[in-house]
Amino acid sequence: MKKPYYFAAAFLCLAVAYLAGYWSHSPVGPKAGSPATASQTQSASQDPSSQAPGTVQVSPEKQQLMGIRLAAVEKVSETHTLRVLGRVAADETRIYQINAAVDGWIRQTYNNPTGSLVKQDEPLVAFYSPEFLSAQQAYLFALGALDRHKTEEDRVPEQIPLSRANIQQYADTLRNLGMSEKQVEEIARTRQRTQNVQILAPAPGFILFRNISPGQKFGKGTEFFKIADLRRVWVVMDLFENEARYFKPGTVAKILLPQQQKTFTGKVSATLPQFDPATRTLKVRLEVDNPGYILRPDMFTDVELPVTFPPAVTVPADAVLDSGLKKTVFVDRGNGFLEPRQVETGWHFGNRVEITRGLEPGEKIVVSGNFLIDSESRLELAAAGMYGTLEKDPVCGTSVSVKKALREGRTSVHQGKTYYFSSSDCKEKFDRDPARYAAKPVEGND
Repeated sequence: MKKPYYFAAAFLCLAVAYLAGYWSHSPVGPKAGSPATASQTQSASQDPSSQAPGTVQVSPEKQQLMGIRLAAVEKVSETHTLRVLGRVAADETRIYQINAAVDGWIRQTYNNPTGSLVKQDEPLVAFYSPEFLSAQQAYLFALGALDRHKTEEDRVPEQIPLSRANIQQYADTLRNLGMSEKQVEEIARTRQRTQNVQILAPAPGFILFRNISPGQKFGKGTEFFKIADLRRVWVVMDLFENEARYFKPGTVAKILLPQQQKTFTGKVSATLPQFDPATRTLKVRLEVDNPGYILRPDMFTDVELPVTFPPAVTVPADAVLDSGLKKTVFVDRGNGFLEPRQVETGWHFGNRVEITRGLEPGEKIVVSGNFLIDSESRLELAAAGMYGTLEKDPVCGTSVSVKKALREGRTSVHQGKTYYFSSSDCKEKFDRDPARYAAKPVEGND
């Protein structure tokens, strides 16, 4: 009966001796590079407590499934094209209003309806007015008196200058009543009165308004025509203040008619833009040469202006989450950690945003799928608020876990107050000039 006990005791002694020999010839603890060591190293490098509050960890595989895309922050000089909508308008300095200077009747009309193009000195309408009869008679009498004085041998020297002054006076009367210069000269050449007074086009242009018909009786001041010289037009744009600042007087912009595949160039007028209180926009106009009268009033055009910015840190607009109170981007901290960071922005053009504070060139940020990361980050921040106190970094402006800052020695005391920092660089800047940063107002905890 004792024999089995002897065998069991002998086996136990051999096993203890074997294990004692194994550990005596091996390093203390697990071998370097063993799975246990790798696990410990990995867990130490991926300890969430060593990251900033709100940081979330997403593995590369999960990032790919979630559609998360990273990109490096760059500091470059960029040129963007500002595109706005423009509307063609007639140049106000090239609009002619033709009104009646006397009472009368329309005697003859011509084929010039609204929208037709007329040439300079082209007849527009012929009318009759009794006031022209006496004015023409006085003009013809002055012309005849000058002719007689030139042939008389015993004339008084002052008669010829006086006759010429009378001719000029009566000719001005005819012009003021509405007779054209061409017709006044025709009366002087033929020495014949006319029953019909013609109104001629003062410049080449398009008829915008027409108010005549045969036999029509009109009164003094009646508007007959409105003619616009469209050889040069305006392109008017309604711009917000952040857009209008790029359209300085003298700036050259491109005007496009996409449907006709036509391109023009225009120069910003020196006239100050008008502010429209209804739309809260500034009305800026371009002065454009219009060969071939392609641009017509009230046509819509595209206006393009290249804008070049100096070198600056820029990111895609989708990378910035704007809550209205703060703007946040997610920075890749390695090993799948994505850290939320508040930033300050400058200009916003197209799909790019300038970052004036919060990012450095070379850092990687989330540019796609950041809304999914943001929801996870908010949960992390909520947990940090429950289990740890958060303070504001006076230098970098980011939220800092008090527990983490104390553990890593990122604190400084100035005038009896303790300050907490998110990085060693922020702490070093504070230590070099604590009065500068301590004087800044610090917002409350997140």
